Amino acid sequence: MPLLSLETVSKSFGPLKVTDGVSFDVAEGEALGIIGPNGAGKSTLFNLITGNLRSDSGRIRFLGRDVTAVPAMQRCYAGIGRSFQVPQPFDNMTVFENLLVAATHGRKASEHAVQQDCAEILVQCQLLPLANRPAGSLALLQRKRLEMARALATDPQLLLLDEIAGGLTEGECIALVDTIRAVHARGVTIIWIEHVLHALTSVVERLLVLDFGRVVGIGAPQEIMARPEVREIYLGIEV
Repeated sequence: MPLLSLETVSKSFGPLKVTDGVSFDVAEGEALGIIGPNGAGKSTLFNLITGNLRSDSGRIRFLGRDVTAVPAMQRCYAGIGRSFQVPQPFDNMTVFENLLVAATHGRKASEHAVQQDCAEILVQCQLLPLANRPAGSLALLQRKRLEMARALATDPQLLLLDEIAGGLTEGECIALVDTIRAVHARGVTIIWIEHVLHALTSVVERLLVLDFGRVVGIGAPQEIMARPEVREIYLGIEV
């Protein structure tokens, strides 16, 4: 049984169909990358998986349960966590307080019950030296790490990463990828939207390509990127 399953999921905003009959499965423990040009429907797809948007048609299953009509907060409790493309911490709170808020509300747990887990996530995401720093004072890489750490604090079985490497230098990107790889190695299933292709393919086992809201390919990264239609859509190379 797949951890996550989408069956012909569609979403329109007025006459614009942003997700068009999307179907795919994600196995437990897998890392799946999603690529596509701007406007392909990638972030909308994440919002449909998390419940921030309701699909017009189709079905979404998580852990074998139909969650198509389940609110976003209930999906979070069930084990779906996400980061956002633009980090959204509570700037006036410390890094550690940001994790405590995510953990207590994302798990419906007491602050005492989640403190140790939050401390371990600080270590895992290389944020421990910054634990008492206001989140608003962090540099971009540190904010990206905090965004992922807050998602991990909800104790997800499925972690959605939305362009988390965007805007980073090459060295910063490599450092962040090492952390993502370590998170995945601990058994967290990942779906990762990313334009930094070399970062993405160093972690994921499969790539899914979206164009105008439709799946145009899914498979091993090397095989997918060798397809002429994918090179034309994603890289702008006429073949």
